[in-house]
Amino acid sequence: MELTVDDLLPADRDAGTLVGRVWIDAPHPGPRTCVLRDGALVDLSRLAPTLAQLFDLGAPAQEVHDHAGARLCSLEDALARGALLAPCDLQAVRAAGVTFATSLIERVIEERAHGDAGAAAALRAELAAVLGGSLAGISPGSPGAEEVGRVLIARGLWSQYLEVGIGADPEVFTKCQPMSAVGCGAAIGLHPRSRWNNTEPEIVLAVASRGHIVGATLGNDLTLRDFEGRSALLLPLAKDNNASCAIGPFVRLFDAGYDLDDVRNAEVQVRVEGTDGFVEQGTNSLSGISRDPADLVNTLFGDVHQYPDGLMLFLGTMFVPHRDRLETGSGFTHLPGDLVRIRSPSLGTLTNIVTTTDRAPPWTFGVRALMASLAARGLL
Repeated sequence: MELTVDDLLPADRDAGTLVGRVWIDAPHPGPRTCVLRDGALVDLSRLAPTLAQLFDLGAPAQEVHDHAGARLCSLEDALARGALLAPCDLQAVRAAGVTFATSLIERVIEERAHGDAGAAAALRAELAAVLGGSLAGISPGSPGAEEVGRVLIARGLWSQYLEVGIGADPEVFTKCQPMSAVGCGAAIGLHPRSRWNNTEPEIVLAVASRGHIVGATLGNDLTLRDFEGRSALLLPLAKDNNASCAIGPFVRLFDAGYDLDDVRNAEVQVRVEGTDGFVEQGTNSLSGISRDPADLVNTLFGDVHQYPDGLMLFLGTMFVPHRDRLETGSGFTHLPGDLVRIRSPSLGTLTNIVTTTDRAPPWTFGVRALMASLAARGLL
C-alpha cells in the first residue's frame, strides 16, 4: 500500500496538535511518542515516554507545543517503512455499541437471523417499519424510550440490543487488549471463518486516567456479523482478534481550535475498494448519536471502575452496509485485499488493507517489551 501525506492528514494539517507513535529501529528498537511538525515526526519521549502519560499531562496540547524534541524522521519515511503505529499504548481499548438507531436495527436483525446474512433482507423490511420511525429522537432511558420498549414487548420484538440501545445503560465492551491495535497503513484482520462482516468507521476518544477527554482520532471497529449474530456471547470472538482493531493516524489533542463539540458534529466518510472492482461507501454522522460522547465516558469512570492508564473509546457508527456483494441476498461482506479508507476532515484518513487474522503479522510487542525498550533508553 502506498500512502502519501496528502492522503493521511487533516484538511487543516498545520492548525492542530497531532500526536502519535512511530517505530524506530536504532539504537534501541521500539516505539517513540511523537508530534507532527512541518512534515517531520518530533520525539516527545522526554516529555512523556508513553501516550498514556502524555494524555495525563495538565495541558497536553500546550505542553507538547512547548516541548523541543529531536527530529525522528519525516512522515513520508514513516509511511514508507510502515512504521506509523496506533496512537495509543497502555490505555484500555473499549467500544460503545448500538449508539445509533440504524446500527441498533442491524444488531436486532443479526440476532433474529442467527447470523444468517441471507435472512437479513426480509427481517430488515419487517423491523425498519416498526423501529425506524419509533426510535427517531428517542433519548435512551427516557420515559419515551420506556414506552417504545413496552410497544416492542407487546409485539414480541424485544431484544437484548434494544435494551442497551434505548435503555438506561449503554453497551461498552473491550475491543482489544492494550498495545494490540494496529495503525494506519497496516493490515486489518478478519477471522478466517467469518463470511458476513463489515468495517465500522468510528471516532475514538482519547481519555486520561482522571476521565478527562483530551483528544480524538479515527478507528475501524471491524465486526463479524455472523459470529455475533449467532450469539451475543461470541462478542469477544467477533471483536478481539489479531489485527482486528485499527486506530489512527494521529490523536488530535483538544485546544482552542478543536474540542469535543467538533467531535459531536463530525462527519466520517468511509470507502471500501475491492480487488474485484466492488466499491462501497458511506458516512457516519456523529450528530445522529443517541448518547452524548461525554455521557458515555462518564458511565465508565467513578467509584465502581477506574482506568489508571487511561482509555481509548470507540463511539459507534451508523454505517452498516448491506448491498449484496457475492450473490443475491448475501449482503455486504469484506474480502481479503479490500482497501478501507476512513476519513474526517479534522482528523485525517485511516487507511488499511483487509486480510485474515491468521495471515496478519502476529502481535508480539506487548507491555513487557515496551517496558524493556523504555528501560534501555533510560526512560524508566
